Amino acid sequence: MAATESWLPVFGYGGHIKATTHEVVIVQGSATRRYPLQAVRHLLIVGGHTLHTSAVTNLLKAGAVITFFDIDGTPVGYLYPYGYRPDEAVRFAQERAAPHRFAQPLATAGLQSRLLLLEELYDRAGQDIFYAGELDFLYQAREELSVSVTMEDLRRLSRLTADMYYEILSRALPPELGFRRRTSRPYLDPVNAMFSLGYAMLYGNCCVALIGAHLDPDLGMLHEGAGSFVHDLIEPQKAVMVDRAVIRFAREEIGDGDYECGEKRCYLDANLSARLVAALRDSIDQSRIDAQVRILRDALLANAEFHVLYW
Repeated sequence: MAATESWLPVFGYGGHIKATTHEVVIVQGSATRRYPLQAVRHLLIVGGHTLHTSAVTNLLKAGAVITFFDIDGTPVGYLYPYGYRPDEAVRFAQERAAPHRFAQPLATAGLQSRLLLLEELYDRAGQDIFYAGELDFLYQAREELSVSVTMEDLRRLSRLTADMYYEILSRALPPELGFRRRTSRPYLDPVNAMFSLGYAMLYGNCCVALIGAHLDPDLGMLHEGAGSFVHDLIEPQKAVMVDRAVIRFAREEIGDGDYECGEKRCYLDANLSARLVAALRDSIDQSRIDAQVRILRDALLANAEFHVLYW
């Protein structure tokens, strides 16, 4: 995260966060990061860290906000300076925005990113992972998404093509892992469990960026309900930031001793989870997420062009 960003996230565990009247200092392991105090308008603390009262006092005096998240990126609370007012212009612009303007490019980019990954797998698999007509259908759906005029059509096609995508993915993975499609909790196979872990990490990173920009994570454009705007943001990022890593683990990294599946749930071994988390830290690009949030915010506030970064 560059020091010029107005929101500054600290992820993971074990960090030490201090501040003087001039700078914020974050120490994590052997790395030390320093930011001018006035450049940090919103400190976002994700996971477990040591927060010195010097940081709290100096940031609040400077008019900054501190938001706390659990390790999965779910917001749990805020600290505001006396007299603080959130950036109501951003929330108001989000509330009055026409959802279709944002939902259409988000849905189209989500499908396009998945198509690119499927084509990448097809080139490497040495076998045809598509049934007759599937690829043509997905291409046609992409064209329909780009011209769909109703939110109902956008949401229907987005759900349908996502379901197809996971079923096609299953043919490129070892059948003994038991993955056939994306399911809801509880997960009965290790691939769904790995997807869940990856999507939780991606969700957390995106939620942090949205809240840092004063956007409402529950006021979505394409999706609806709690966390819907976060789901809007992560949909085009899943394929490259999470799915590619999970597929590699499923095909090359996972062994019989790395998971245990019963009738009610599949559990990932701690070592496998740690290795996957390390890989996901490399593949989840926070700078691109932050850039996408800035594009969203500028489109809402200044009617700037909205486009999606997805590959």
